[in-house]
Amino acid sequence: MTKLFPGILAMAAVVVASNILVQFLLGDWLTWGAFTYPIAFLVTDVMNRVYGVAAARRVVFAGFILGIICSLIGSQIMLEFGPAVALRVAVGSAVAFLTAQLLDVAVFDRFRAGVWWKAPLASTFVGSAVDTILFFTIAFSASVTFFGADADAAISWAWEDVPFLGVGAVVPLWVSLAFADWCVKILIALLALVPFRIIVTKLSQSHSQI
Repeated sequence: MTKLFPGILAMAAVVVASNILVQFLLGDWLTWGAFTYPIAFLVTDVMNRVYGVAAARRVVFAGFILGIICSLIGSQIMLEFGPAVALRVAVGSAVAFLTAQLLDVAVFDRFRAGVWWKAPLASTFVGSAVDTILFFTIAFSASVTFFGADADAAISWAWEDVPFLGVGAVVPLWVSLAFADWCVKILIALLALVPFRIIVTKLSQSHSQI
């Protein structure tokens, strides 16, 4: 289990950081969280390739538990702009993370025997799409009403009606944020193939020497 600690800690750090940073806009259509969360898929895929499906799932579950505990604690810490982690964001993150990461593990395993880049690219493509849909719907959609008025107030800024990405039909702001977020995930998935290859090679060599 010790060999999985770096992956578990990395996963927990990504969850906490992303839950905080997704509340801060970068330009008109992105949040800072769009650039941190895709690292979770890199961590999962590296663990899957080097240590196998069971190990990757353990990293996902352990990282999930640590990250969500920290995020729920953050939801009780009040800052100038509101809670450090909005309750809806924490819940949306939990549901989306666990669903998408476990799907990522399954898709990666399906393409494991192919060329080295196919499994991480396919699994991240599918997982990130599911993650984006679940997270932004639960965390920001006005149609989700069971969190209560206080939780809604913390994310009501995402309900502003604006043209889609500034040029399309008028939709709630969070729809444009979700689409832009997914595009960034795919871009980072492509860029992450380089560190994926390097990290997997080094860990595989170390693992074979144990």
